[in-house]
Amino acid sequence: MNLLITGGAGFIGSNFIRYILNQYPDYKIINLDKLTYAGNLENLRDIENSPNYAFVKGDICNERIVDKLVSRKPDAIINFAAESHVDRSILGPDEFLRTNVFGTYTLLKTAEKYKISRFIHIGTDEEYGAIESGSFKESDVLNPSSPYSSSKAAASLLALSYFKTYELPVIITRSSNNFGPFQYPEKLIPLFVTNLLEDKKVPVYGDGQQIRDWLYVIDNCAGIDYILHHGQIGEIYNIGGGNEKTNLEITRIILNRLGKDENYIEYVRDRPGHDWRYALDSTKLRNLGWQPRYEFEEAMAKTVQWYQDNPQWWQLLKVR
Repeated sequence: MNLLITGGAGFIGSNFIRYILNQYPDYKIINLDKLTYAGNLENLRDIENSPNYAFVKGDICNERIVDKLVSRKPDAIINFAAESHVDRSILGPDEFLRTNVFGTYTLLKTAEKYKISRFIHIGTDEEYGAIESGSFKESDVLNPSSPYSSSKAAASLLALSYFKTYELPVIITRSSNNFGPFQYPEKLIPLFVTNLLEDKKVPVYGDGQQIRDWLYVIDNCAGIDYILHHGQIGEIYNIGGGNEKTNLEITRIILNRLGKDENYIEYVRDRPGHDWRYALDSTKLRNLGWQPRYEFEEAMAKTVQWYQDNPQWWQLLKVR
């Protein structure tokens, strides 16, 4: 199988590329990535010389580059490319709208032109907004809160419109909060781990009682892989970890693992429009045959250890 993966130098995309090449040694991958601040070729240094892997630097908004790659008729396009940090979207929404909406449109339009047989768009649980109790199903109404989640919701709806109007074989995934190796150290877990390794405090928004469902990135990669091979065209699949924790609980877990006390917590002013709780119902995908492989505690231990073992990777990013 030949895959065109966009945003493959980012956190989830790079883990997915490595996962696929390990699972299917005969698959061929082209990775299209703009290499913004969060795109890092060091994430794929170990496989950069693989005969089944090629990297192309380019923007998914660039119609000429997208057309050139899609005209090769890959068996599937998997769109990871996105601006994804909520705080940055609040400070400057423009790039989020450009990449997440117009970039997705460019890919969809070109995929339809060349009649690509499968288009998987990677969404997020934040498209649903917050929920006080229970869990979101794929059929629930979208109610995003930030410019980031709104741009992702718009991209998902646009992708589904290409299925309904143009019969482009689209599938949407929406996963809960991912964590694991190679995550840019602006997100909660890698930021807190690396700050503590530098003997710095960790900034907790508000009272830290915001609840997230945490999913180890390798389990998300396995879920996307399962959807690639077994998912139904035109469907949406939630990928949740079933590990609901408050931000304060996550903070304390990291503190304990690194032998630090709560004096390292710095409570800061809460983020505008901060959603209180996200939760996904993944029954649909589990009934298809997928389930998380890693226990939360094991995955957290692996993650913290990875940042301890790879300071040369994250130290360069934190001084940018």
